[in-house]
Amino acid sequence: MTLGDLLAQLPDAVQAGRIEKTQEVKSITYDSRQVTDGSVFICLRGAKTDGHDYVPQACQQGAIAVIIEKDVEVPAGVAKIKVSDTRTAMQGIVPSFFGFPGRKLRMIGVTGTNGKTTTTYLLRDILTRAGYRVGVIGTIQTLIGDRVLPVKNTTPDVVELQGILAEMVACHMDYVVMEVSSHALALNRVAGCEFDVGIFTNMTQDHLDFHGNFDNYLEAKARLFSLVSDPAASKGRKTAVVNLDDPAAKRILQSAKCATLTYGVKAATADLQALQVDVRASGVSFTVHGTAGDIELALPITGLFNVYNVLGAVGAALAEGIEPQVIKAALEDFKSVPGRFELINAGQPFSIIVDYAHTPDGLENILKTAQQIAKRRIIVVFGCGGDRDRTKRPIMGRLAVEYGDVVIATSDNPRTEDPAAILAEIEVGIKEKLMEGKLYEKIADRRQAIKRALELAQADDIVIIAGKGHETYQILKDKTIHFDDRETAVEFVKELM
Repeated sequence: MTLGDLLAQLPDAVQAGRIEKTQEVKSITYDSRQVTDGSVFICLRGAKTDGHDYVPQACQQGAIAVIIEKDVEVPAGVAKIKVSDTRTAMQGIVPSFFGFPGRKLRMIGVTGTNGKTTTTYLLRDILTRAGYRVGVIGTIQTLIGDRVLPVKNTTPDVVELQGILAEMVACHMDYVVMEVSSHALALNRVAGCEFDVGIFTNMTQDHLDFHGNFDNYLEAKARLFSLVSDPAASKGRKTAVVNLDDPAAKRILQSAKCATLTYGVKAATADLQALQVDVRASGVSFTVHGTAGDIELALPITGLFNVYNVLGAVGAALAEGIEPQVIKAALEDFKSVPGRFELINAGQPFSIIVDYAHTPDGLENILKTAQQIAKRRIIVVFGCGGDRDRTKRPIMGRLAVEYGDVVIATSDNPRTEDPAAILAEIEVGIKEKLMEGKLYEKIADRRQAIKRALELAQADDIVIIAGKGHETYQILKDKTIHFDDRETAVEFVKELM
């Protein structure tokens, strides 16, 4: 891309000074630390910083142009391109700079409160079994084939995302399966992506601190299906795969102006329905009944929530023309995703399960599954993140004590909040449902909370450690420390045995 090409993408921009339109644009960034010779620097206004303040640094490091909302001083030879909204400008020019890679891959987007990660990994295995080269973008990691890249957000910002997609194209990926968060949809981080399949998993309370209310949260999720249905799309065969058991399905389907494929366990009118569901500690078996015929599955993952995840993945695979026998073979070989109902075995006489559940629905799902397989008590260790939706704290407290026999409320990622204050809000819900014979404790130190749970555990109990799952860190007020629930559990089991 040249500066002239870039300007053509910004017809309303005001140019200041002499601009060499044939000059090559070598990179585009909004991070002044990443500016190198030939970069275009975009000045974004954030909650805490203003990119306009970093123009001198960007110019010193080799920027050939700055995209601005307000006038700034630049050295001679650096172009100034003034727009009304630099974020919107970034979303317009970045996909073009990378050559619109989202039009060169089959893109499957998965959105919903819970189940996104597992659904993407299920689909990755199915598509790989079918012979395709598959990339994954999500909460745990980004995968380009088998190569692992670190992640910052569930859905990366537009510059990083388009760069990753371009790399996937260069590495000859056929598909990318990606988690699409409500934040990414609301902030349009997915600008320039052409989605071919959208999967809606479910909708429960989360992220209200960002969206303000549930309706806004739902509208953000529904936007994925408007994108799937874009009439200007360059690729054919578009499908919305929707969980018909969820009350939000009606709104999602309103945005889906394309082929639809619904799924469910309860909804008899769903295109794909799970029948004869049998949930056990060792796994789950059921029959996927649909127009493509029945697919009988016996899987090594468990929980009713995973039945829904499998149905969503099956729906997307069928929409993409994958044969049922390939789907069955891939699913029956599937192993659990790290931190998703992950069994920890260090030789202890009781079960330890680590799960990422950090929403009311997520916590209820794993506790319901634990009840189905429990021989004795359920001991629950969980917390709620700081600087996040406070309204879910008492709800999660109620659920923990409703389904658990012993509840230990602890810190998750407290961030800038006082851990004791978070625990007090959780405790309100615990006390509402506390019944005779049930116990609870508040232990702010997560390590000590896990240790206490394992000290209390007896043969055939189930210890659920919820909230952080695959995460290997804990965010405190003034620092981020290494912390892994799985490592901590194994360490204390060895001490106690």
